[in-house]
Amino acid sequence: MPGSASDPLPIILIAGLNCSARLYAEQIPALWQFGPVTVADHRRDDSMAAVARRILTAAPARFALAGLSMGGYVAFEIMRQAPQRVARLALLATGARGETPERTAERKPLIDMARQGRFAEITDNQFPLLVHRSRHGDAALKAVVRTMNEETGADAYLRQQRAIMSRPDSRAGFAAIACPTLVLVGDDDQLTPPALAREMAAGIRGSRLVIVAESGHLSTLERPREVTDALVEWVRS
Repeated sequence: MPGSASDPLPIILIAGLNCSARLYAEQIPALWQFGPVTVADHRRDDSMAAVARRILTAAPARFALAGLSMGGYVAFEIMRQAPQRVARLALLATGARGETPERTAERKPLIDMARQGRFAEITDNQFPLLVHRSRHGDAALKAVVRTMNEETGADAYLRQQRAIMSRPDSRAGFAAIACPTLVLVGDDDQLTPPALAREMAAGIRGSRLVIVAESGHLSTLERPREVTDALVEWVRS
């Protein structure tokens, strides 16, 4: 069985915008039981195509692929470039639609902050949108988000924003996805709400939809046990 001790399956994880490997800190030990785990570097390019090419160049011949938010956008691009190399696909807190003018307008003040040397203010600005309403006062979780932002840095953040804003619509590729696929979202995700997850799950044949209770956008950090359990089942499937 792929992912068993006798037949390990490499796993590549892609983090979200302004997030580092720390996003998956709670999931890595469990996934490591099934094969080597890599958190891809998605900071060095300003288009989805280039980010995907860089990841594929460093990746093993065949692997399981999971991406959260921006990581999901990159995962769709990897599926366009090299679908035969992806043994399993997990789309976490993401969507398949392209950028809208409304979302670009929402990004511009954040981009201006980063350009003006006010990058540190982005955590305070975005934190309420990233987590469940019950976690708005969670200082420890906010500290993790701030640390991930610092580990990303302003220059990489600007490149990531350019990549996101120019991303293509991925819905036309649903029918071509033939590998076991997990679609997971928090029930209170304000940035990529459950409706987008349901759209992906309905369009990708044989996919499994998991809605995590009492979670916002950063489900791997907010509800780590539930997300880890879903990912372990995904690898084993």
